[in-house]
Amino acid sequence: MTTKANTKTVHLAVYDDLADWETGHAVAHIRNGEFQEGPDRYEVITVGATADPVTTMGGLRVVPDLALADLDPAASALLILPGSSGWYTDPDSFTPFTRAARAFLAAGTPVAGICGATVGLAREGLLDDRAHTSGSAEDLAATGYQGAAHYRDELAVTDGGLTTAGPTAPVEFAREVFAVLGLYRPEVLAAWYRLFSAHDPSAFGALMAAQGAEGEAAAAEAATA
Repeated sequence: MTTKANTKTVHLAVYDDLADWETGHAVAHIRNGEFQEGPDRYEVITVGATADPVTTMGGLRVVPDLALADLDPAASALLILPGSSGWYTDPDSFTPFTRAARAFLAAGTPVAGICGATVGLAREGLLDDRAHTSGSAEDLAATGYQGAAHYRDELAVTDGGLTTAGPTAPVEFAREVFAVLGLYRPEVLAAWYRLFSAHDPSAFGALMAAQGAEGEAAAAEAATA
């Protein structure tokens, strides 16, 4: 693969009862660097309300790398907000995360929210004028938000720097996130999606071929340097 000269940071919000599966595809493939192109590599940094440990829905104990108060949109390539039961049962405690999302979007840094996080984004008014989706239109309507006309009955939607998805669409969510970051060439992204959504074995061959072509190009460039 091409040598990555620059490191950029994707921030993953973490909180109690975080839905582990919803961001698994996205963060793992952002971090592992496989099939990616361009001069950038990415690290994933976790962000909590404080530096105190949290426990995910799957029972994993996570110690945040960073407290929310120290999060700077200018130092980030993307903020990811996973789902959690807390978005419904204790919405006020999640307001600092949606305020951070507002600050990110105002600074021109993208945000991606899935499942319950979309409900919080609706409460914050961030879906009022952007095309979006969620687990259901009814979930968002219950918040009293003003964006119902922009709701799309789709698995994942990106508009105005904000990606949204429902809880059953972690692969589509990841695909949107990768596109926002420009992680893969279009044909590589299409092959990745075929592999993980349709379980198409031919797609793995396409990914390996793309990786091989990238490696050959890097070797040729190094030989002529």
